[in-house]
Amino acid sequence: MNQHIASVAIVVDDYDKAIDFYVNKMGFELSEDTPLSAKKRWVLVTPKGDNNTSLLLAKADGAKQEAAIGNQSGGRVFLFLKTDNFKRDYQKMTANGITFLEKPRNEVYGTVAVFQDLYGNKWDLIEQQ
Repeated sequence: MNQHIASVAIVVDDYDKAIDFYVNKMGFELSEDTPLSAKKRWVLVTPKGDNNTSLLLAKADGAKQEAAIGNQSGGRVFLFLKTDNFKRDYQKMTANGITFLEKPRNEVYGTVAVFQDLYGNKWDLIEQQ
């Protein structure tokens, strides 16, 4: 059996604003942007070098989904962005205005720091040892 997670949906308030953040600030690639209706698009952004997993930017539809924007994991770290060069990516993301909630720290598993995306979802930037 060969399986992998293809996409993880993240609720956003605006497609173009989210694309701008993930592509221009985080350095992801826009993999797909297909209109599905007058209000709905299929938008995938993918970390550079990763051909397996993308974020599906899903525009909130209604009050219940709008309430989940920025809090998809109840305040815990939601996503983990693994890198081959922590220092390079940390410096680039900081220069692009991404908010880190802590200074980088060394753990037994590698170097890590928690940051927030455009909506307040928490991520780990991590370079494993």
